[in-house]
Amino acid sequence: MERRDICAMGVMAKSPRPGRAKTRLCPPLQPADAAALSAAFLRDITENIALASRSAPIHGCIAYAPAGDEHAFAGHLAEGTGLLLADGSPAMPPIVQGFGRCLLHAAQALFAAGFGAVCLVNSDSPTLPTVCLIEAARALLMPGDRIVLGPADDGGYYLLGMKQPHMHLFADIAWSTSSVAAATRERATSLGLDVVTLRAWYDVDDAASLERLIAGEDDGYAAPASYAWIERNRLRGRMSLAAQ
Repeated sequence: MERRDICAMGVMAKSPRPGRAKTRLCPPLQPADAAALSAAFLRDITENIALASRSAPIHGCIAYAPAGDEHAFAGHLAEGTGLLLADGSPAMPPIVQGFGRCLLHAAQALFAAGFGAVCLVNSDSPTLPTVCLIEAARALLMPGDRIVLGPADDGGYYLLGMKQPHMHLFADIAWSTSSVAAATRERATSLGLDVVTLRAWYDVDDAASLERLIAGEDDGYAAPASYAWIERNRLRGRMSLAAQ
C-alpha cells in the first residue's frame, strides 16, 4: 500500500520527564508521578492507534518535543510507532504562534512524508474510543477535501484530521481555551471545508478529569497501561484522602 492511501496519526507529546509532562496534574500528583502517568498514557494511545490500524489504513507516530529527547520515549510506545520532531522550529507564517506552530510543523512533516491524510491527536485521552480513530481515517481517505474534528469536553479538541496542511486552521487561535474547537470549526467553514465531527470525549489534564479517569465508568478504550499504573500506585486511595 502506498503512503498516499494511509492516514498518519501523530500524537502531540512532550517527553515523559518530570517537570515537562502533565504539569497541570501537579498537584494532586508529584512531578515524577505525573511523568510516569504520562508515559502510561502514551503506551495506551499508541496501542489504541495500532488497534485501529487493523480496521483502517493508519500509521501511528509520536510528534514530540523538545528536540533531543527521542530516547525518553523508549519502552513507552506500541511496536512500530514512529517518532517525528514537532517543536515548531521551522519558519512559520507570523500569524501561527504558540502550540499552533507545533501542530503545523507535525502536519507539514507528515504530508511531506507522503501520507494522504493526517490526524493530529492529543496525548491526554488514553480511553478514547477506538472507533473514533477508525472513523477519522476512513472519512479522510474518501474523495474530497474536508477536516475531521474530535471535540473535547473542555472546548478544545482531541483530534484534528486533514487532507492538506491548511495553515489557517492554526492561525490566530487562542490555544488552551474553551474556544479552540469552535474557532477551528469556524475557520474550516470559512475555507469552504466540510467538517466531520466525531463523538465528544475528555482530556485528562486536571484533578477533576483525573478523578473521572480513575472512576473508570466510561465506555472507551480499556487503557490497560494507565489503569495498571493507577492500581500499582494506589491512586484511588490517594485521591480520596486528598479530597477529605
